[in-house]
Amino acid sequence: MRRARSRHRRLGSDDACKQSRRRSLARRHTRRHHSSSPILHAGSPVPTLRLHLAALCAAFVANTASAQQSRADLVLLHGDLFTVDSQHPRAQAVAVRGDRIAAVGSDAEIQGWVGPRTRVIDLRGRLAIPGFIDGHGHYTALGESKLVLDLTKARTWDDIVVQVRDAAAAAKPGTLIEGRGWHQEKWTHAPAPNVEGVPLHASLDAVSARNPVVLEHASGHASFVNGAALRLAGVGRETPNPAGGEIVKDSSGEPTGLLKESAQSLIGRARAKLPHLTKQEEEARFRKIVQLAGDDALSKGVTSFHDAGSSFATIDGFKQLAREGKLPVRLYVMVRFESDSTLDAKLDGYLHAIGDRANREVLDTYQRIFRDNADAHDLRWRIEHAQHIDPLDVPRFKALGVIASMQGVHTISDGPWVAKRLGEERARRTSYPWRSLLDAGAVVTNGTDTPVEDVDPIMSFYGSVTRKTREGVVFVPEQRVTRDEGLRAYTLNNAYAAFEEKEKGSLTPGKLADIVVLSKNIMTAPEDDIPSARVDLTILGGKVRYERRTTTTAAREAAPRAP
Repeated sequence: MRRARSRHRRLGSDDACKQSRRRSLARRHTRRHHSSSPILHAGSPVPTLRLHLAALCAAFVANTASAQQSRADLVLLHGDLFTVDSQHPRAQAVAVRGDRIAAVGSDAEIQGWVGPRTRVIDLRGRLAIPGFIDGHGHYTALGESKLVLDLTKARTWDDIVVQVRDAAAAAKPGTLIEGRGWHQEKWTHAPAPNVEGVPLHASLDAVSARNPVVLEHASGHASFVNGAALRLAGVGRETPNPAGGEIVKDSSGEPTGLLKESAQSLIGRARAKLPHLTKQEEEARFRKIVQLAGDDALSKGVTSFHDAGSSFATIDGFKQLAREGKLPVRLYVMVRFESDSTLDAKLDGYLHAIGDRANREVLDTYQRIFRDNADAHDLRWRIEHAQHIDPLDVPRFKALGVIASMQGVHTISDGPWVAKRLGEERARRTSYPWRSLLDAGAVVTNGTDTPVEDVDPIMSFYGSVTRKTREGVVFVPEQRVTRDEGLRAYTLNNAYAAFEEKEKGSLTPGKLADIVVLSKNIMTAPEDDIPSARVDLTILGGKVRYERRTTTTAAREAAPRAP
């Protein structure tokens, strides 16, 4: 294997601290990550490049500083702190100086940090934990989802038709109508007529004849379009399937409107014929989606986000916003490449794998790499999703040092139909084996894959510790994890996966002051109360970025504060 090089750059929102490094496999560092092999799940390998909002030049503040020498900028008192610090797992209070945690301890110990200019927040017994780190999501797609029709709550195809009808009535003729988030498995009944449980485009044509319509599936691996979009794209009965994709057709050979995988790229032809935004409009739109994604993340307690695949152009946009101090959350960004480009650039990638064969082949690939590069074991290779794993392969994650980057919320949303597709026995044996991986000593991280799912960490935490679907069915209960394990997967383990465990992931003196306060204690409350917990405060770098306020008449949520 050729020596792999990459460049890491850290960017701060409140300072201009930057550092970039180049290292080969032979001169590795604990803050490097490598992997490089063909992808086995729709998408492409994603070499990594970091973007951070942390002020990484800041010095650590000792926990032993006396009150006479130091005063805190922010103090949280009278709380129930689950620190995710194995040396001091529980506490009552925390003191913050600048963007760092200065001290964690009892109320009496932290009271000494209060000075005349200290902001003091009385937690009144509420739970405080490290800021959630979403281990796998799609940041700009989350923001973009706020600008199109939200189809996630539709329970029938007719619900979606109504949304499109209303949008078409308000749109200028010829303008594109977009939506995302539909999932046929969540509909109460299949539309009629249908092919593969999905309707024919005529149902959309009836309400949007003058506007092209593109509706992206919740997974991102398919889109449903109307006749106007097909015509603009030049897609008809004679159009062949592109490599890696399918134009679904009915019994007469006519396209139904469903485009799978790479066939979605054909819609690019339609977009090319529509009016384009100016450069200034594109930049304004980018800034808007970045802020919308950040607002949603902060309101859910997410202070750091692992973005699972962006282009260099998008990353350049992130860099510019970071220089301006306008990135709402900390970003760890993976750069999307095709396999050959990855190898040519001598960059390394995270691989997505869903099925048991895909996971085995990725593990086999990693094993060959490690065999030829004995010093590569500590580089924290990852498999994104790692959803279905043969029991024989579970111990290999620990043996190879491979991180399972999983999404607990998928056990909730996928649980009702996984067995239908895989069979009861295979689903129980291979699906989302969190408990087995942890018992085998593997590092497991948690995320949401947003906007496939809501960016809400509480529901993904709930999925990992209960395995309970929205219908109340417990999906493979023997794979549940403890609440401590679930919290660690969403905090310190994600920090570790990004080589940032010394910077974040626990409430430890010297680490970044990223803290979340919840309305209910998800660590001790009855499990059925967990989903109703809300984020009351999100603190990023010692600053309150989101606060949920209540009035005497009604509860209302305040918008996240600007950085």
